[in-house]
Amino acid sequence: MERTKSVADMKPGETAVISGFSDDIFSVKLLEMGFLPGTAVRFNFKAPFGDPVCVSVSGYDLSLRINEASTIIILN
Repeated sequence: MERTKSVADMKPGETAVISGFSDDIFSVKLLEMGFLPGTAVRFNFKAPFGDPVCVSVSGYDLSLRINEASTIIILN
């Protein structure tokens, strides 16, 4: 069985397509920020200690905590 991959698992420079969310509470906030299923997301970089991370989605560069990024499920 293949493990579900999230934005938190991505490497710098990697691009993926959002397939959904694993947390209903965070999903409302993330949808409002432009993280829509079917949208491409690019992982830019991590802060020096690994949290937060910077991603690009819908033409914006956004900073997310790792626990938030881990709720964004991506297609493998």
